[in-house]
Amino acid sequence: MTLDQEITSLFEQGGAAPKDAARAAFLRLRDELAAGRVRAAEPDASAPTGWRVNVWVKQGILLGFRVGDLADMTVDHGRWPFFDKDTMPLKKFTAASGVRIVPGGSSIREGAYLAPGVICMPPMYINVGAWVGEGTLVDSHALVGSCAQIGAKVHLSAAAQIGGVIEPVGAMPVIIEDEVLVGGNCGVYEGAIVKRRAVLASGTIITGSTPIYDLPNSRIIAPEKGQPLVVPEGAVVVPGARAVTVGAGKEWGLSLATPVIVKYRDERTDARTELERWIR
Repeated sequence: MTLDQEITSLFEQGGAAPKDAARAAFLRLRDELAAGRVRAAEPDASAPTGWRVNVWVKQGILLGFRVGDLADMTVDHGRWPFFDKDTMPLKKFTAASGVRIVPGGSSIREGAYLAPGVICMPPMYINVGAWVGEGTLVDSHALVGSCAQIGAKVHLSAAAQIGGVIEPVGAMPVIIEDEVLVGGNCGVYEGAIVKRRAVLASGTIITGSTPIYDLPNSRIIAPEKGQPLVVPEGAVVVPGARAVTVGAGKEWGLSLATPVIVKYRDERTDARTELERWIR
């Protein structure tokens, strides 16, 4: 059987799957993920969103958690005690990897792929199955969740939270395409897709179920049935609010948070984001 067929078969067996075979299959998958040869989701021009999910990869990652044994991963001569599944060690780098990891408490799990030129500012965390493209900056206190796909030359600003969506296995993970700027304290969750060159202003929250109000085009963007929410290419999105118009909410003058597209990226926006290249 091919690796994908083997993992699918083992996953479907549940707790009855032979542990040694499941561990061996996961370790093969982990190596492929770490090298960037296999991805949890990948570009697909024929798909409505431009991406497709590789369900078997997500099944394999869950398999790796299932068959892992708790192990002592304490570091610094016992000063930092850690205990985790032995199938999920930290990723090992060398200077030849071309990834800049600034000292100060960052963690990257094995099974994540980081392309040459990625910069990791402390402390940050990248989970198993994530894919991070060339020249991307992951700033302090940022999270890249399991299976999240981050493009090239992206800036994940301080405290940005990129959800992964490992379950359900058929759901699209969060995807941030090339040259996106994600501002500080932003959150992107529930398999939302942020198309290339978009800008999320600080504090913007994007979820798979929250509509986006597109002011320049006088429309409301909501996910189609069975599809993730998609932030359009070049959109500049800021935190906003919409009035509650039903029940006591209207009487009380309540509003709900919602993202708002105020413009689309232009020369002025590009001039501001051009500052990014000076720290790379």
